[in-house]
Amino acid sequence: MSEKTPSLEHSLVSRCPICGNSPLVHDYECAELVCKNCGYVVIEKLVDRGPEWRAFNPEQRAKKVRVGAPFTFTIHDKGLSTQIDWRNRDIRGRRLPSKQRAQINRLRKWQRRVRVSSSMERNLASALSEMSRITDKLSLPRNILETASVTYRTAIKEKLIRGRSIKAMVAAAIYVACRRCRLMRTLGEVAEASSVKEKELGRSYRLLIKKLDYFVPPAKTSKYVTKLLNKLVLKGKCAEVAHRILRAAKELKLTSGRAPKSIAAAVSYISSKITGEYRTQREIAEAAQITEVTIRNRYKELMERILIVTSL
Repeated sequence: MSEKTPSLEHSLVSRCPICGNSPLVHDYECAELVCKNCGYVVIEKLVDRGPEWRAFNPEQRAKKVRVGAPFTFTIHDKGLSTQIDWRNRDIRGRRLPSKQRAQINRLRKWQRRVRVSSSMERNLASALSEMSRITDKLSLPRNILETASVTYRTAIKEKLIRGRSIKAMVAAAIYVACRRCRLMRTLGEVAEASSVKEKELGRSYRLLIKKLDYFVPPAKTSKYVTKLLNKLVLKGKCAEVAHRILRAAKELKLTSGRAPKSIAAAVSYISSKITGEYRTQREIAEAAQITEVTIRNRYKELMERILIVTSL
């Protein structure tokens, strides 16, 4: 049974007009919206307005694509502006004469100037370029870059950037994004990648959290342990023992009021001794970016309260 209903909009149809049933099935091969209960064709000739991303070579991709770059916050104009191609060729691929090339070069120059006309756009263009460099250096995923870009844009709207270092605020936005997305990156790692002093980065981070009223979940010690063990190239047995010691420490409330990375370092040191994959306190301190004294203090606290034997 089939009937054209052009007045019905696809986005507004939720039930079958014949039987009133709600499960509607999209038949993409026939481009129809069909009722699952009675088989009535609610809408014919559905139009897919998205781009055809499937292509097997560059020529097919160039022919099939019908849109520009995707919307993104990582570009100062959100990827909505156009760009004059650098190749001086016409639509048929023939080279332009010298007079037209000079005209295109002038247009290209003014087009670049128009894209970053205001001071805010110049600030964003510089900051987002630096942000992409830092995230690439830290091997951070795309969602971290997008989240950090939104954070930085919000800081500009709240006028938090004026009078402060752009590089420090960019690094702080990246660290905020890592914390909010629960990705394990320390303040020292972000500071080292961005060439910003850790103290200045911490100050900018606290400013963003306070002024933007962001909730940042506390760092989990278990993630510090996993990261530290991977950095020290310790095997699975050592990781298993370390997490068992950490669970016992949490039950005895030995982790309260202690820095997560100091507890992780002490747990990693103990587990390495138990499993025979010994790592010195200096090696663990350098990997965790803390002092050896801190590891010894946490080590003593754990050994006094937890019964740790080699049978673990």
